[in-house]
Amino acid sequence: MRLIHRDEIPETGVSHDPAIRKRLYVPNGVVPKLTNFSQSVLRPGQLSPSHAHPDMHEIFLVESGLGVAVVDGEELRLKAGDCLVVEPGEAHSLQNASPDEDLHLTYFGIEE
Repeated sequence: MRLIHRDEIPETGVSHDPAIRKRLYVPNGVVPKLTNFSQSVLRPGQLSPSHAHPDMHEIFLVESGLGVAVVDGEELRLKAGDCLVVEPGEAHSLQNASPDEDLHLTYFGIEE
């Protein structure tokens, strides 16, 4: 068993853009096949640039805010409560679509 307290997790930058901050609750290697379990905040207008993971599913839950995801060229509007599943190899980007509200995401990766 592990209990993780949010206030004890340091904020770090995401690998695709260090300006986007995240808290890594469960890092790679703790749970088999789970690469991470994290939360991030994108500030108004902030963009996580397009990238792909060749051997990992990535699942995003929008906690609050409005976002736009582009997955393999298809634009998707995201709002609180939406869940986005990105398949291995799919190029994806996320952007905060709100002019004045943060976009809060909880997400995790699973190795194929």
